[in-house]
Amino acid sequence: MSIDQRAVIDPSARLGARVSVGPYSVIGPDVEIGDDTWIGPHVVISGPTRLGRGNRVFQFASLGAEAQDKKFKGEATRLEIGDRNTIREFVTINRGTEQGGGLTRVGDDNWLMAYIHIAHDCIVGNNTVFSNGASLAGHVLVEDYAILGGFTLVHQFCRVGTHAFCGMGSGIAKDVPPFVIVNGNPAQPHGLNAEGMKRRGFSAETSQALRRAYKLIYRSGLTLEQALERLHELAATHPEVGILAEFISASERSIVR
Repeated sequence: MSIDQRAVIDPSARLGARVSVGPYSVIGPDVEIGDDTWIGPHVVISGPTRLGRGNRVFQFASLGAEAQDKKFKGEATRLEIGDRNTIREFVTINRGTEQGGGLTRVGDDNWLMAYIHIAHDCIVGNNTVFSNGASLAGHVLVEDYAILGGFTLVHQFCRVGTHAFCGMGSGIAKDVPPFVIVNGNPAQPHGLNAEGMKRRGFSAETSQALRRAYKLIYRSGLTLEQALERLHELAATHPEVGILAEFISASERSIVR
């Protein structure tokens, strides 16, 4: 381990092998940091918080602080962060609340740029990208491979589907379906994330099926219920369309449309 002598680390904190902690960082009680993780200077990590292996946390980040929720009364909620995440300057990720299940979780291989805020009880998947200034209110779900452009704002209890792309400055108050591009405030649909799907190896056949699904939802004139019936038929031969249909069926806030 490489621990700067100016860092303050609670005796109960558990640090794995080859962990590096920079000057003036503060690591509190009930914090666990996995192997090969680099903590820069002036970072504050409060517990109960667990970081996995191979993370990089840059200066002035704050992880595991109390929820910014008036209902929070100091209960022992927690923050869990997976492996190989990059967490840049001034990122804030708060612990959960008892009412929200007690857990805020960030998965693996996420790229969180400067000034990101992830509020209490949010669940973030794997391989996401949050550009500078993007913020999640409480209880938000962001699925794998989603991208949030700079200064995207997501309302509480909303969901952002897998492979979705939210353009710069998007104001999101409804669910963003998988594979869809949205932009604006309020956010509006702007087609499929075709470039993202191409980069991730989607076949031409799958992309074409998702284009058909998008047209059923947004351009056919069908009601959402009618479009869902057609999507379920299409999903019989294209599982990715099934992902889209299931996401929409589970929506409680309705979708950006």
